[in-house]
Amino acid sequence: MSGDADKRAAAAEMKLAASPWKPFEARRRERDVKRGAVLRVAVSLFLEQGYDRTSLNEVAERLNITKPALYNYFRSKEEILVECYRLGQEKAMAGIERILAKPDTGLVRLRALIRHYCEVMTLDFGQCLVRVDDHVLSAPARDQVREGKRLIDRYFRDFLTSGMEDGSIKPCDVRLTVFAITGAINWVGHWYRADGEMTAREIGDTYAMQLTGSLAVEET
Repeated sequence: MSGDADKRAAAAEMKLAASPWKPFEARRRERDVKRGAVLRVAVSLFLEQGYDRTSLNEVAERLNITKPALYNYFRSKEEILVECYRLGQEKAMAGIERILAKPDTGLVRLRALIRHYCEVMTLDFGQCLVRVDDHVLSAPARDQVREGKRLIDRYFRDFLTSGMEDGSIKPCDVRLTVFAITGAINWVGHWYRADGEMTAREIGDTYAMQLTGSLAVEET
């Protein structure tokens, strides 16, 4: 009996001696939160003063950490920028997936994409896609980023093409039309201000109608 009592006492003592390390899931969540903070500060600085003029020392200072501590989350400034691009593209693709889930005409889908992409252009990570030149990246990283941009462009073309096929959009040059539409939307990322006269939603609604007004087939 004394042996069993000793075992129970030892087990109780072990429970009282709590591990100084957090459980794995808690540590992973904490790491993700800190990575997110690094990205938000970094993209803000990239937009504020440019990628080339932003140093990792400045990012670390804004976060009240040391530069070596920053390397626990990202190996380089380029890796941070690539992740900023990825997050912008991810936000765009999330909207595209929602659009694809509804059985709408090409025109309806194109307008929905214009609205959504306009809203993405009002976000820091969306603005990063158009305001930070990807020429600053190494060739492999640049190819990765441009592949994401081409995917988004493809959906603009697909929706425009499907609209012509289902009769909701007039025949047009797909390539030139998409250039015109995306070019106009990309500029939102340059001039938008959160304290401006129009909200992101209002800009999206206005662009959706103005950029497709001459393309839409009038219903009879």
